[in-house]
Amino acid sequence: MLTEFIDLLIYDWAGMDPESRFAGAVHFFLYDTIKIFALLAVMIFAIGVLRSYLPEHKLKQWMSRGGLWGNLIAALFGAITPFCSCSSIPIFISLLRAGVPLGVTFSFLITSPIINEYLVVLMAGSFGVPITIAYVGSGLLIGTVAGGVLGKMRLEKHLEQDIINASDSEIRLQAYTFFGRIRYGFDEAISVIKQIWLWVLIGVGIGAFIHNYVPQEMIHNAMARTGIFSVPIATTLGVPMYGSCAAIVPIAVVLFQKGIPIGTALAFMMAMAALSLPEAIMLRRTMQLKLIGIYFAITTLAIIFTGYLLNALAPYL
Repeated sequence: MLTEFIDLLIYDWAGMDPESRFAGAVHFFLYDTIKIFALLAVMIFAIGVLRSYLPEHKLKQWMSRGGLWGNLIAALFGAITPFCSCSSIPIFISLLRAGVPLGVTFSFLITSPIINEYLVVLMAGSFGVPITIAYVGSGLLIGTVAGGVLGKMRLEKHLEQDIINASDSEIRLQAYTFFGRIRYGFDEAISVIKQIWLWVLIGVGIGAFIHNYVPQEMIHNAMARTGIFSVPIATTLGVPMYGSCAAIVPIAVVLFQKGIPIGTALAFMMAMAALSLPEAIMLRRTMQLKLIGIYFAITTLAIIFTGYLLNALAPYL
């Protein structure tokens, strides 16, 4: 429905050429902007209402116990949410505002775009079930371990406290009727959107440019000539890119068909899914540049390791 409306708006009413890169960038910008703002409103509202039923100290206690247990739960939750790296940010913010530990929220933020049911179906049809299982397992491992490492580093001081801290830091159950909970969720959504809307527009704008103006052939050729260094190069090339699952899987298939090792192709896909320049820009409203850099660096290293591991396991997949 949304795609058809945007097609009508820019191709029929505005008269843009459907084959032009500019029209493609405009389509991408409008579609992702509407989608992300809708997710912001719905998810933050829903989590705000749920928070009114669950005292923050209980949530912290449940998500923090048992070493990496909270990270694994967050990674599994991320795996069943069909979001890209930018669309995962609303839930990431809501979890932080609910008092979930930073490392646990990072486990969700890392895994959510790497794994979702849509991507799994596409991969199973393109690469086969064994490779898809290896990919899903690797994604969960990256999210759990990287989130655990980030949590141990005590980086909370690098968060932007004005957006992370809820206006009512301790939710009191007795203060809320049913309609009071609805109002709380509504106010929470409006508050977050007011604080980050500009960063969303800037991030999606950059993503639209990259998606439509960076030639894929250049990336293919660069990775094909780098031998043993193809995994870190593929991961580095994938980090600034931004695309949906529908775009990422076909790119990885083309790379594999052109002779790129499977681990290298999947590392590129993971980096493109989990990390992107638009995501970094949106995250700037919630955290300082140092924390964004550490998060990107640790996740990138985890993806590189996974790429080499999958290349080593390729004969058995």
